[in-house]
Amino acid sequence: MIRLRRGLLAAFAACALAAAAGPAFAQTKLKWAHVYEPAEPFHTASVWAAGEIARRTDGRYQIDVYPSSQLGKESDINQGLALGTVDMIISGSSFAGKAYPPIGVTYYPYTFRDANHLLAYAKSDVFADLAKGYEDKTGNHIVAVTYYGVRQATSNKPFKSCAEMKGLKIRVPDAPAYLATPKACGANISPIAFAEVYLALQNGTVDAQENPLTTIEAKKFYEVQKNIILTGHIVDHLNTVISAGLWKKLSPEDRKIFVEVAQEAAARATAEVARREKELLDIFKQKGINVIEVDTTEFRDTVMKNITFESFGYRKADWDRIQAIKSSM
Repeated sequence: MIRLRRGLLAAFAACALAAAAGPAFAQTKLKWAHVYEPAEPFHTASVWAAGEIARRTDGRYQIDVYPSSQLGKESDINQGLALGTVDMIISGSSFAGKAYPPIGVTYYPYTFRDANHLLAYAKSDVFADLAKGYEDKTGNHIVAVTYYGVRQATSNKPFKSCAEMKGLKIRVPDAPAYLATPKACGANISPIAFAEVYLALQNGTVDAQENPLTTIEAKKFYEVQKNIILTGHIVDHLNTVISAGLWKKLSPEDRKIFVEVAQEAAARATAEVARREKELLDIFKQKGINVIEVDTTEFRDTVMKNITFESFGYRKADWDRIQAIKSSM
């Protein structure tokens, strides 16, 4: 009887200790998704950020990062923020623009002069206003902006002018913003999922695609394309976005940690992309790829003539404000 009582007392004591200690060791598991390859800086920086958030919150958050469209293509993971299937994503404003079109104006061709102009925009009142409009519409909170690179075209059919793109079968992401240049130039557009682009190029489903040089390298598109055409039509970026559900649950202290870490990770990835981008033209030439320079003014003028801002739900006033931003150095 005495043994039984002692055993019960020990069990109660253990339960009381566990109950008292439980909150201190409670851990929230989160999913962070994107469509990029594990070797790309967007993934490596995200993995670093996940570990850093865990460290700075004393292990209260465990974030698993899912690359390579493991949790769905880009439109899927954007929808996942609302559905609760993902908690954080890296994705372009073009996809945020499906929920709040004005934020997609940054994907109107030749909006940014260069990477410095883009980064200055990310710190501007224009960005703050557009990000707030997106958050008001969705509840999702943009915490950081990463430079993704300047989008160039690759093709098995060489071209040097907008007119020479007429009839070209080109893959673009499944978001309205990417349609402007190929549409203005008369190309035939195929919105194939990112993970399927290599095979589509290889088997001739499409003749061409467009992406930054670093993505052309990471996805090995140069293996199945003969030409890189330096259209430079979009200076691209990615947003780090926290779902409405998660953002509401975070304390002010944890919000500060998530924002600071995400911005540090974005700066890391931005520096790596910018460095690698400068090296790649020579590397591609060494691989025997034909690198073609074009008159980007002719492309820009054709787009401006044929594609209105309003047709995509953009506001020219926002675009004008972006043009007025002075580039950072």
